[in-house]
Amino acid sequence: MSRWLKPVAFALTFALALGACSRVGVAYRNLDVIIPWTLSDYLDMNGEQKNWLNERLKEHLTWHCTTQLPGYLDWLDRLQGMIESNQITDTALQERTREAEQAIAETARAITPSAIELLQGLDDKQVAEMNDAFAKDQRKRQEEYLKPPLDQQIKERGERMSKRLNDWLGPLSPAQQQRVVAWSTALGDQNTQWIANRAHWQKQFSAAVAQRQSPQFPQRIETLLVNRESLWTPEYRQAFANTEAQARSLIVDLMAQSTPMQRQRLLTKIEGVRKDFSDLKCLKAAKQG
Repeated sequence: MSRWLKPVAFALTFALALGACSRVGVAYRNLDVIIPWTLSDYLDMNGEQKNWLNERLKEHLTWHCTTQLPGYLDWLDRLQGMIESNQITDTALQERTREAEQAIAETARAITPSAIELLQGLDDKQVAEMNDAFAKDQRKRQEEYLKPPLDQQIKERGERMSKRLNDWLGPLSPAQQQRVVAWSTALGDQNTQWIANRAHWQKQFSAAVAQRQSPQFPQRIETLLVNRESLWTPEYRQAFANTEAQARSLIVDLMAQSTPMQRQRLLTKIEGVRKDFSDLKCLKAAKQG
């Protein structure tokens, strides 16, 4: 998924929700970030496939910029309004997340036919290499996120969050820092369920691709790309619900403790994101048209 949309969907923190937005101009210039396409990370495509994919990405990019970006600007308006009025509530955060998830689904649905066509054209060697890449991905994440003792996982998760928040809010107060520690502690060993569910999805994806010439293949891939939640493990479904609730609680508390200077910094950051979006040539052309 895109580096902008995926963080928005995952978490209800301004740092995670907006962390990649400042790179949106680069994303559009490189055609490989804003469109939720990660298959190329796992496939060794030949020249013909790469050329075909680049052309498809250009088409998807034009569609995305002209039809989806205006909605992102509206979404940022609503986010700014919440901050300006200092009305950061659990209900409002749930609504912003629901809107983001709808945007993700719409974009994923739009690119699914291209994904299906690409996958159907893979040879057995490419499929084997994709499966090897999945296995390597799993080993890497297990090494980074599961091998350390739980207390170290919790500590590192809190440090990552503090770093993001520092970027968007400025230096955190001692009370805010303690709240981040409490948030990370409350998530416990969620890394276990996250990585297990990721491996579960990759296994189902590999099984589908192995049957890529079957009549059921297009529907199976659409489910895997657009309705991923329907394939989650029960354990991860429960863990994800807790993750979302803990994130909302964290942000509500951090913003309640925030200073006017921190809120102004956040608004300035979001305004920078808005400018990045608004300055894109494709969006300007769509408005003029």
